[in-house]
Amino acid sequence: MFSRKYFFIGGFFGLVLLLVYIFSLPDGKLHVIFCDVGQGDAIYIREASGMDMLIDGGPNDKVLSCLGENMPFYDRTIDVVVLSHPQKDHLQGLISVLERYNVRYFVIGVEGNKTEGYKKLAEQIRTKRIPYKNLFQGDYFMLGNVRMNVLWPERRWVAEKLQQPAFAEAMAGKAVLGMATDANINDFSYYLHLQYGEFDALFTGDGDSRIQPEVMTTAGLPDVELLKFPHHGSKTGILPEFLDEIKPEAAVISSGKNPWGHPTKEALQLLSQRGINILRTDREGDIEVESDGMSWEVN
Repeated sequence: MFSRKYFFIGGFFGLVLLLVYIFSLPDGKLHVIFCDVGQGDAIYIREASGMDMLIDGGPNDKVLSCLGENMPFYDRTIDVVVLSHPQKDHLQGLISVLERYNVRYFVIGVEGNKTEGYKKLAEQIRTKRIPYKNLFQGDYFMLGNVRMNVLWPERRWVAEKLQQPAFAEAMAGKAVLGMATDANINDFSYYLHLQYGEFDALFTGDGDSRIQPEVMTTAGLPDVELLKFPHHGSKTGILPEFLDEIKPEAAVISSGKNPWGHPTKEALQLLSQRGINILRTDREGDIEVESDGMSWEVN
């Protein structure tokens, strides 16, 4: 005979699942989560309609916990994944992400290296037949109502650094992976400008003061509300004139235990002298910024 006890238990758990589902539905706001992955970068972005993207994956599997906490339990697909540049503290966690989630689109630079982590990531992209694209300054893509503008790298700059005939394929629009270079790999970092209504954010990977004069010369820099501070708060992370050009109200520094003293006192002073709100994953854990396209706040 069917037990009334089990009926009520089943009904209770069904109600719990229904409530979880309802509260995980899109809320009409943009959410930008800077995941605490230690000394590395991982940024999860969920657009108002529910479309999402991940910029970098950090140096380990901690990004999976961040995704688990911020993605609906029923969602196993990430619309766009971006690798800012191929270094372990940005790419390693993406290997685990690709193993556990479906990825619809991958944005990746033409530059590569010979590390096992990069080789495995590139092989996963090919094996899983994930569509991938190399983007350059002037390109953009849409994530629902969010526009992502590529401010760096610039095509001619990349061509000069690679000095390889194969780059002609990328110049012609054909995506390529893993091209060798003797240049500093940080310099290839994607600079992505997020636009959502009146809210603007800039994501910078590890692209620091070495390339910022080029960015300032070749790209139209926007005023932004939010800055992902380059290179984990390194001493040479940002030029004062670059910072004065973009005028951020808040800057997020993604860092963890490290031997380089990140974030450095020089970086912190540069921000504090300008009254810029400093947010640090090494002290605050995951940092969430929410916007309705007009106002914004840190949760």
